[in-house]
Parts: sequence; structure tokens; C-alpha cells
Amino acid sequence: MTTMRRPLIAGNWKMNGLTADGTALAAGLAEKVSTDANPSYDMLVCPPFVLIGAVSGALGESGIALGAQDCHAAEKGAHTGDVSAAMLKDAGCSFVIVGHSERRTDHGETDEQVKAKAEAVLSNGMTAVVCIGETEAERDAGKTLDVVTSQVRGSLPGGATAANTVLAYEPVWAIGTGRTPTSDEVQEVHAVIRAELAKIVGDEAEGIRLLYGGSMKPTNAAELLALPDVDGGLIGGASLKVEDFMGIAACC
Repeated sequence: MTTMRRPLIAGNWKMNGLTADGTALAAGLAEKVSTDANPSYDMLVCPPFVLIGAVSGALGESGIALGAQDCHAAEKGAHTGDVSAAMLKDAGCSFVIVGHSERRTDHGETDEQVKAKAEAVLSNGMTAVVCIGETEAERDAGKTLDVVTSQVRGSLPGGATAANTVLAYEPVWAIGTGRTPTSDEVQEVHAVIRAELAKIVGDEAEGIRLLYGGSMKPTNAAELLALPDVDGGLIGGASLKVEDFMGIAACC
């Protein structure tokens, strides 16, 4: 990462935790962060929808940002079971993850739908964390760079800037598997993503944070975070334990 882009350590709790678990985890992180008067990173946690209120209270004035894991593209309406970006903003969120591979796979979300969701996030004054990444079959077929550049073009919201948009590269085959690409492979993909961003948003691309996701943990975080175009992590399993998550943040 470069000094011009402040690292973002983001936790995606996925479908994990009840109220007591989420509150304890958030409070534990808040306590740890409060001991550092001048952290060298930004921290974000994205709990399940039903825990957002409880987690918000537990985070208090810690400075840890609160996010959600998805939203609907519409502002309101007859969309049973969905949650709008406006509702998330009202609940205290400042970030929303969109286009995670589990949404793309489990719910068939397309780049067009991801872009619409991201634009809803931006229109409500929040930051969109737009996820992209190739499957194992696509990597084995040598299509990684084609896939990620296509997803950048198709999923990036209009009006994307360094202040309102983060991209997260998550090789689908590495999520939760313990497998990770080599550092050279990660840097290659991130550099291509930034180059593609430059074609779309010009010089603004240099300020947009690119996160790596896919089995980032304390044991490999330092190596990954030292790469020139890796500006933080979107962390799954390791974000569910205070010591692991803070261990990753310490690598900044």
C-alpha cells in the first residue's frame, strides 16, 4: 500500500452471530482500538442486518465504522425481505458491501445489479465496497484478468471517487478455503484493477482503495498489506475473533 491511501481493515461477519456474540465482538474491538490514540488504519465491521443496532451501540465512540453486507437498489417499495440503502444509513451505517461473490453465486446477482446497488449506496451518502473476483474455473482457464476488468467496468457505480468507493478483490476459490494466491499474483490483479479504474475515472483511480479478500489472516496479512496496490483487507472468518482481526490491523 502507499502512504497516500489509508489502509481499510474491513470485517464481513457474514451470517454469523446472535446479539450477545455480536455485541461482545464489537465491544472487544472497540476496547482494543481505544488503546491506540493514533491508529494507522481505518476499521470497518459489517454484521448481519439484525445485529446492526446492537453493534452500533457497542462500538460507541471508538471510531470503528459500521457497514452492512448488502442492500436493495430501490429506495423503498414492495420488496419483501430486502433492505434499502436509506434504511441502512438511518440505522447508522456508513459503508455497504455490494456484489460479494456469495451474493453473485447464491442469488445470481449480475454486474448490472451490483452497479445499481452501489449507486443507491452513493446516493445515500455512504461508501460502497464493490466486490469482484474470479472463480477457480475461470482462473484455471487463464481468464482472471479478463473477468476482473469486466466486473470493474460493469459494477463500478457512476460518480465513483476515492471518497465514496472501495473495491475488494476476492478470488472466489480462496474465500474460506485457507488458500491464497501468491503475493505476485495478488499484486498483478490489483495493478490491473487500478489500471482499469484509471480508464474510467482518470487520476481519481490513484486514491481509490483496493482491498484483498480471500483467507487473509494474521499470518499472511503483513506480506499482503505490503504490496503496492493492496490498501487493506475484506476479512471473513478472521474478523469474528478480536485477536485475529486486531492482529491483521497491527500489520498496517
